[in-house]
Amino acid sequence: MTRPVCWAATVAASLALLGCTAPTPAEPPWVAQARGVAAAVPPKLLNVLRDEIDRGGPEGAIEVCREQAPKMAKAASEQSGWSVRRVSLRNRNPKAVPDAWERAALESFDRRAAAREPATQLELADTVQENGQRVQRYIRALPVAELCVSCHGQPQDLKPAVSAKLKALYPDDHGVGYRVGDIRGAITLRRPVP
Repeated sequence: MTRPVCWAATVAASLALLGCTAPTPAEPPWVAQARGVAAAVPPKLLNVLRDEIDRGGPEGAIEVCREQAPKMAKAASEQSGWSVRRVSLRNRNPKAVPDAWERAALESFDRRAAAREPATQLELADTVQENGQRVQRYIRALPVAELCVSCHGQPQDLKPAVSAKLKALYPDDHGVGYRVGDIRGAITLRRPVP
């Protein structure tokens, strides 16, 4: 019995044998838009945190991060039409628990980072079905910067004032134990297909 052969698969296999790659389909325009929104929020937050650390140390930045990060995500949501938030497999904020799609992406990012893929390049975009509706999803890894370890670093390396502030504000904190370059979490966007 002969199986049907897919022409595209045959061409792709032939090109691979010749050392060529098949052309990839063009990226949908919404992916570039989502990437732009996701890339705009973290630098703004880092600037605010850097200023606060310079003024009052990392313990002061904890509360600023707690207040400003959600405000920045909300502002980005209102300006862009996307629902924007941050998530982590080891969340500090109880609202930052990933949904199933985000969890799978974060777990994939961790595997890819362990295989030495640069954390700054880890992203995923997809159109999925959710509750009978088509939804555009985008997620981009947030690697730990040097600035971040003063509040997210190894527990024994945190200043006592930082540890005390974290215990007071986040009694069930899972957001420590990171090193520079680790994936702290991700910024994630979603919207119904327009």
